[in-house]
Order: sequence, then structure tokens, then C-alpha cells
Amino acid sequence: MSLLVVEFTIEPFVEGQPGPHVTQAVAAVEQHGVKVDFGPFGSMFTATEASMPTIVADMMRAAYSHGATFVSVSVARQSAS
Repeated sequence: MSLLVVEFTIEPFVEGQPGPHVTQAVAAVEQHGVKVDFGPFGSMFTATEASMPTIVADMMRAAYSHGATFVSVSVARQSAS
């Protein structure tokens, strides 16, 4: 099973005050049983190849339906440890 690392940033960005466009997007990811590492300028999570498209789609729907103006997503294979 191959894992993917998904990094994302949701705007508008207000330092220390993530609005519902961010908090609801994170909640949408976590509803899939995935932990989000929430960062000050971007966040990330790890998902399987099979689940990643659905998780990202749910995240983006939640972000835009709560006022996001821009969502940046980067996906990479998890490096072997």
C-alpha cells in the first residue's frame, strides 16, 4: 500500500485566526479518520492512494463552501523511512 503526503494551504490567511473556511476543511479531512498536522502557513496529512482523491475533494468542498478564496494542494509519495 502506497501512502501519499498531502500538503495544503487555504486562503484567505489570517495568522492565528483560522476561519471556518480552514476549520471546516480540516474537519472534513478528519471525518475520514485521518489526522491533520495543522501548521501556521500550511497543513498536511497522509492518506492511501485510493482514499486521497475523495479526502481532497471533501476538503475543497468544505473550504469553498465556507468562504475560501484559494486552495493550494501538493501531493507527493511518502519517502521510505
